[in-house]
Amino acid sequence: MAAAAASVIPALAQRPVKNTVCLFDVDGTLTPARRSVSPEMLQLLSALRHKVAIGFVGGSDLAKQQEQLGTASIPVTTLFDFCFAENGLTAYRMGAPLASHSFIKWIGEDNYKRLVQFILHYVADLEIPVKRGTFIEFRNGMINVSPIGRNASVQERNEYEAYDLEHKIREKFVQAIKEKFADLGLTYSIGGQISFDVFPQGWDKTYCLQHVENEKNMPDGVEYSTIHFFGDKTYKGGNDWEIYEDSRTVGHAVKSPDDTMAELKKMFDL
Repeated sequence: MAAAAASVIPALAQRPVKNTVCLFDVDGTLTPARRSVSPEMLQLLSALRHKVAIGFVGGSDLAKQQEQLGTASIPVTTLFDFCFAENGLTAYRMGAPLASHSFIKWIGEDNYKRLVQFILHYVADLEIPVKRGTFIEFRNGMINVSPIGRNASVQERNEYEAYDLEHKIREKFVQAIKEKFADLGLTYSIGGQISFDVFPQGWDKTYCLQHVENEKNMPDGVEYSTIHFFGDKTYKGGNDWEIYEDSRTVGHAVKSPDDTMAELKKMFDL
């Protein structure tokens, strides 16, 4: 089925549902959190791609999205028309890279060190049931902060998520950073099960929309008047909130990959 998903598809301007693109969050929307995409989802996305343009937008780097959405033999950049890693700061169009941006250049080394020192001290003092490793993950366009650590197992992630919902660990952590670094112009987004992202204001998932809007200026580009977005963290403070609420998109809140599939089948007669 993965092979079928990578089959020859029409050029962007030749998709039957004109001027329309569907963008998807990854964790909780196309895949279970930090797990691999199902063959059924790949098959459905392939069918959808024969009708409209498709793309994903996620906070993780492209390597992680390759693990979740691609296969050993199929690059993720061939399965989607638009690949927006790190909210679009690393972007691909039809397999070719677009312009990228860097968090470290934006914030500066001195401010970055201050921020990291504060976060690591805060993690050290946290009283939570389990701590593992990789509490800060440095990415091209942001940092990802995890109180339990990104090395946690699937079971530990599930248990932490329930604990976090009850005790608001991430919510309180974000508030502490906001108060300490109010001068830096940062935005915070809680997503997934165990972590939150820290990035410059305006570098949330709406960042990718500039690439979509610029598509009309490409030699073989399309002006996308309808931009559907599907995500599961569409509540205020969730990492899908800004793009879900953006006036340029038609937002669809889903609860799981199965929910996404049901919605797509209904909307596009798949």
